[in-house]
Amino acid sequence: MANSSSDPDKLMAKADKLTKLSFTRWNADWKSATSLYEQAAIAYRFRKDHEKAKNAFEKASKGQEMISSASEFYRECGRPQPASDALAKGASSLEDKAPEEAIRMYDEACSVLEEDGKEQMAFDLYCAAASLYVKLEKYLDAAATFLRLGSAADKCNAINSQCKGYLSAIIIYLYAHDFQQAQKCYNDCSEVQAFLNSDQNRCAMKLLSAYEEGDGEEIKRAAQSSAINHLDHTVIRLARKLPTGDLQAIKKDFAADDGGDSLDENDLT
Repeated sequence: MANSSSDPDKLMAKADKLTKLSFTRWNADWKSATSLYEQAAIAYRFRKDHEKAKNAFEKASKGQEMISSASEFYRECGRPQPASDALAKGASSLEDKAPEEAIRMYDEACSVLEEDGKEQMAFDLYCAAASLYVKLEKYLDAAATFLRLGSAADKCNAINSQCKGYLSAIIIYLYAHDFQQAQKCYNDCSEVQAFLNSDQNRCAMKLLSAYEEGDGEEIKRAAQSSAINHLDHTVIRLARKLPTGDLQAIKKDFAADDGGDSLDENDLT
């Protein structure tokens, strides 16, 4: 006898029940139903029951549309928080099956809150989107998302979150072997007084100094700091894998740049 968790017919029946209103259910749970429809569709496709798979996928698609429609309705009613919540729930249900679409929905959910001046409510959504970017190995987009978090945190004076966002971006650049961008990011962020005086700044400085020296052991020690332990779990995992790339090449490039700068400073011609 098939387990109810893998029997597509039972999954469909359960999903249908979640979308129907009754005396005990006053609101349709489209998030849960959409996930069940998608599971059923995959199971039907595995069984090569293409007609039922098509029907299940169509119902899952309708569920996603209902989530978007609910968000739009809330926005029109001047209720940005429920609008953002609807998009976030939809994005969460799509993370494994359609990560690109999930990122789009997270981005829209953040924008809804930003437009209403409620950036602090979006912090977890920025992290969720960045985590998906890392999963897709789109590291520059992930770093940009954490910088966006930092900017949003600055607007609501959430200094700790701001500094954590900046350090996260620097770590991601280092993980992606882009030392120059990590250095530039650090310099730009250090113009913000709150970051300049933070534990996150000191951690970033230790990491970058260790990279400049080509000291892999020091990089590993810096990656164990308490400042990193309090970052998003996705960033912590990346930090624990440092160093990546050719450290000696980075050291040589830095020495060459430093030497070039010195020559320019003494050039009187």
